[in-house]
Amino acid sequence: MSLFQPLPNYKVTSRDKTLNLSQPHIMGILNVTPDSFSDGGRFNALDSALNHAKEMISAGATIIDIGGESTRPNAAIVATNEELQRVIPVVKAIRQQLGDGVWLSIDTSNPTVMQAAFEAGADIWNDVRALKREGAAEIAAKLDIPIMLMHMRGEPATMNSLAQYDDVIKEVSAELVARIAEVTSLGVKREKIIIDPGFGFAKNYEHHCALLSELERLQDLGLPMMFGISRKRFLAEVLSRSGVEALANTQALERDAVGTAAGLFALQQGASIIRTHNVAMMQQAVALWQQLSTYHQG
Repeated sequence: MSLFQPLPNYKVTSRDKTLNLSQPHIMGILNVTPDSFSDGGRFNALDSALNHAKEMISAGATIIDIGGESTRPNAAIVATNEELQRVIPVVKAIRQQLGDGVWLSIDTSNPTVMQAAFEAGADIWNDVRALKREGAAEIAAKLDIPIMLMHMRGEPATMNSLAQYDDVIKEVSAELVARIAEVTSLGVKREKIIIDPGFGFAKNYEHHCALLSELERLQDLGLPMMFGISRKRFLAEVLSRSGVEALANTQALERDAVGTAAGLFALQQGASIIRTHNVAMMQQAVALWQQLSTYHQG
């Protein structure tokens, strides 16, 4: 496999906009929660959330992913009204102040939240539970917006006990295929689906190594891919196994360099969207990859 092969020629549409996924896109993470694992409480005030969105867009993000519920292991369940109060004002403020050009993704499994977010101006539904909540697939079909379906087993509270695979790539692929078939039978259009292999969800260190090494096999599904590994525990394990004492016990904020390297590996294997906390660092890596790709393609 060439390090600089072109990305698959995909696109998704939302409202009257088209996102060209034959070019890489950076999705900036905007957690408006008090308890997210790496930046909980930093951006849950409206002004700080809006300012951070502006910073990420300036740094190169074309998608802002707004999340009002933490999905870290054993995170507290958030009531619908609370999630609405966290998310909807941010969507409205970004739309009013930053216009329609930026794509807004909502990281939620709650169909009520997604309906309200769509009405406020959101473009994409990013669902770690792959539309498994009651009524979610039906709302997704009704809204007719791009849907990111993530691979996970169980719930955040139970997923670690379900991290058992004989062939993680084959099984993740098969389980995504089954989920795609189910949601399309409920009215979701296949051309609206973006897959997410679910790094950090129901997978251990060895599974992550295998998945990141052979991510290109998921191109067989014939759908665009989003990759999200930013600041997750696997990266801490990679650093702790490096043999470098200074890297043995990193905090989440100290994992951006290794996360950026992982993002490049994913890009080389066909991922069109890289979800990250550190947009500026990822943008620098993407700029290099794009320019070398252009060089190699003559």
